[in-house]
Amino acid sequence: MTSIQTTDFDVGADPDWDSPLNFKLTPELIVHALMETASAVHTGWESCVDEDAILSQIAAMDDAGDKSIRLVEQEMLDEQDQTASWHDWTLEVRVGAVLTVGHWQVRSTAPPLDWEWTAAAAESAFERACVLLGRRVRRGLVVEEPMRPELPPRSSRH
Repeated sequence: MTSIQTTDFDVGADPDWDSPLNFKLTPELIVHALMETASAVHTGWESCVDEDAILSQIAAMDDAGDKSIRLVEQEMLDEQDQTASWHDWTLEVRVGAVLTVGHWQVRSTAPPLDWEWTAAAAESAFERACVLLGRRVRRGLVVEEPMRPELPPRSSRH
């Protein structure tokens, strides 16, 4: 639902570009619109991200500083099986004190295709969430070096 505050401008004229708009959003609507493909969703007052497990993060904030969007990539051990680990992309949408959180998770041993799909889904949700703050997201390129397995030393040289 969108409403325009009409006290700040003349209703007979077209609204100014900086006319204030109000939206009624609930955590349920945020989850419905942004986190439909997430592995898990929840609300909270504090972030559930383990700051020591963060591999990368990107954030956007509104001008007043009371609304923010954060995408965090982290890796953690499985709580039931300490020999297994999970890779997690967490989207946090903070409006005032309320956090709405979505997690996209894959096992660290999952095939690269699963990693690519999961990362793309979380990044797409982040991109769409930034619209709530009037921000655009622009993609960049990253070069990854190949992971070379340790090879045993050669016994002879040619």
